[in-house]
Order: sequence, then C-alpha cells, then structure tokens
Amino acid sequence: MAQQSPVPGVDRGRLVGLAFRMLGTVADAEDAVQEAFVRWYRLDDAAREAVARPAGWFATTTSRVCLDVLKSASRRHDLYVGPWLPEPVPDERYSLRPAAEDDPGEHAVRSDSVSMALLTVMESMTPSERVAFVLRDVFAFPVADVADVLDRSPGAVRQLASSARARVRDEGRPLGVPSRALTAAFQHAAVTGDVSALVRLLHPDVTLRSDGGGLARAALRPVRGADKVARFVIGVLARQDPTTLVVDRGGDHPVLTFDRDGATNGVVELVARAGTVHEVLVQWNPEKLRLWRQT
Repeated sequence: MAQQSPVPGVDRGRLVGLAFRMLGTVADAEDAVQEAFVRWYRLDDAAREAVARPAGWFATTTSRVCLDVLKSASRRHDLYVGPWLPEPVPDERYSLRPAAEDDPGEHAVRSDSVSMALLTVMESMTPSERVAFVLRDVFAFPVADVADVLDRSPGAVRQLASSARARVRDEGRPLGVPSRALTAAFQHAAVTGDVSALVRLLHPDVTLRSDGGGLARAALRPVRGADKVARFVIGVLARQDPTTLVVDRGGDHPVLTFDRDGATNGVVELVARAGTVHEVLVQWNPEKLRLWRQT
C-alpha cells in the first residue's frame, strides 16, 4: 500500500496511480514517485514556497521522471526472459473514481486503464505518446500542463494524444472486460477439464501470452489457436494439482487467479470482444504478484 504523503495537498496514491499507468509495474511507479519527493526536498525553502500548487508540481515532476524511464525501455525488455506483461493489481487502489458527470467513454478509458490488456497496448506507444495519453485521456490534464511536461507545443501534444488513441483503436480497444459470466464459464471449463467447452468460449485465433520473468515457469512464446490455448490452460491445472483456478477481481474487472495452499501464484486476464475471448494474459512473475499475496 502506498504511504501517505508528507506534503500537504499532495495525494501520493494518485501519483503512484499516474506513474503505474505510464510504467506498468507498481515497483517502478513507486520509485518514480519517490524520486519526485527527493527532488522536492532538494529545493531550498524559497523555491518550495514559490510553488503555488504542490500537487501540480509533483504530478509534473513524476511524469517527467516516468518519461525518462520510458526512454530507457531497454531496462526491462532487452534482458527480460520471455514476454513482458504489465503487473495486474488486485483492487481499486490505483483506479480512478470518475465523477458522476464524466462522459461514459472517458469512464470506460479510465476504468480500463489499469488492465493488463490496455497497459500492454501502451507498451507499443512512444514514451511521449504514452505520457500524453495517460495525462490527457486518463487524468484529464489540461493540454498546457501536458505540454509543460513534454516540452512540446500544445498542438504537438494534441497530435501525440491522437496518435496514442489511434494505437488503442487499432488494437480494437477498449475491447471491454469480459463479463463475470464469461469469466466464470472459462473457469468452470478449465477446472473440469472440458476442452470442448473451453474452445467454444475462445475465438479461433485466440492468443495466450504468459510472463514468468525467468522466475516462474511460463511459455516463452505466445500460444495461438483455440484448441492449443484450451489444452495449455487445462494442462497447467493438471500439472500443478492441487492448484485451482478462482474467479477474482483485478482493479474493477473480473480476473482469474491460480491459487495453491491459500496463495496466489498466477493471475489471468481475459480480453473479450462480443462475448468471445480473443486474448489470454497470464502473469506468473512472483515479483509482479506481491500485492496479491498481501490481500
């Protein structure tokens, strides 16, 4: 759980939520926020007193730290073992609670913005696109503030946000999180070993990706096709018995967890369209499951 902010008016949890959407893991997000606090305390008293809105200063500084981290993307991709997937979160601590008057489309983007699916799409964005997308589309920052973070003109910021949205649209996002009924049907077919029933829930071209980070056993390459994905999931349960698959909640959408002896050792997120599963994302890396072991 993120610590309370020692600076009045600054919501540390909100900063971590912002950084998490930019970087994809809680540890990286907390490091970015901590760096912002370090920079704050490096200011002299006069400089701190001159800051009219500390919350705005921290949001800008945290975003700049994240931008620098994103520009050094090789930090996690070049040496990473197997596919890299973002970290799933077990509750709404990093979610935003949109105001009642929010546009339904904006609500959908904000609600989906902590899902592994959308965070994975964000990995395809340039660093500047991702920062612009998070600040504009998720946190509704004014264009001028985003321009200050990116050191770009307002027109350039609008173009970056537009191109980021295009990447999301090109991926068919938001696909819409699967219904609890679809998630429950997937779970039932998997735990009963019913390959045919599971195949019926999957798109013929479904893809499964799993992230073990070299610390847990995972498929090093994507598994493609309904029959292969169904047999892979059922095979995991058979090989790891007494591990079971449980319907749970991640952020504000249903997920599945691989549980054994009361501990979660894997999180599954289904990506659906029109009631059919198009992607299966499995997080096995224990470093990205620490929050699940605290709940």
